[in-house]
Amino acid sequence: MNKIRVVVLAAGKGKRMNNVELPKALIPLKGRPMIKYLLEAVRFADIDERPVIVIGRQAELVKATLGGSYDYVVQTELLGTGHAVLQTQQLLENQTKNIMVLYGDQPFLTPDSIKKLAAIHMDKNHLISLMTVKVENFEELNQTFYDFGRIIRDESGKIKEIVEKKDATPEQLKIKEFNSAYYCFDAKWLWENLSKLNSNNAQGEYYLTDLIKIAIEQGLRIDSIDINPKEAMGINSPEQLKNAEMVIGE
Repeated sequence: MNKIRVVVLAAGKGKRMNNVELPKALIPLKGRPMIKYLLEAVRFADIDERPVIVIGRQAELVKATLGGSYDYVVQTELLGTGHAVLQTQQLLENQTKNIMVLYGDQPFLTPDSIKKLAAIHMDKNHLISLMTVKVENFEELNQTFYDFGRIIRDESGKIKEIVEKKDATPEQLKIKEFNSAYYCFDAKWLWENLSKLNSNNAQGEYYLTDLIKIAIEQGLRIDSIDINPKEAMGINSPEQLKNAEMVIGE
């Protein structure tokens, strides 16, 4: 059994990217498909020899572009991040002790952060670990983090809640520590709890972030590492693509 497998979510259509020809993962960032930056970081982290990529639209084109070094799982219905991870259960159940979930449209995650999350998760035998981001303000490139879920900690510093922006009080909106949505799960716990997700939300989707609420309700300790804000930057619009090109050019 593997110690850890990496699952990269890359089935998004990229409707807001104004590109009807390519699936989102293959939209170029400085001449390279955006997902390749993340896959390169995973390779250099050297924690999983054969990452799993969840793909959707134009699946065969994605496979042909990325090659045979990965396991591919097709998400035929795009019903959210929780649903995407669920599609990997048949492939990964009883094959690995832990699962790390990353995203093909977040190109700046570093090998060091990937290795650090894997190490803290496995060394402490946690059921769930995640990466968080801290910023001092919401200016310039930090504006995007205003829409991220806030990390709520108790007096001892333990994570006790993650509040999405739409649900946050004015006081909670002042918090400047955020959920990056990069997770590491104990695989057995993950499969047992994915089925508890529901789609009772505006998008009608199954959200992976809801697993954090389930874990907290179960009284589980959630460990975290802090990463550079740049590492949590995602690409969901032409404007964010331009921002990413600026960051690469720095």
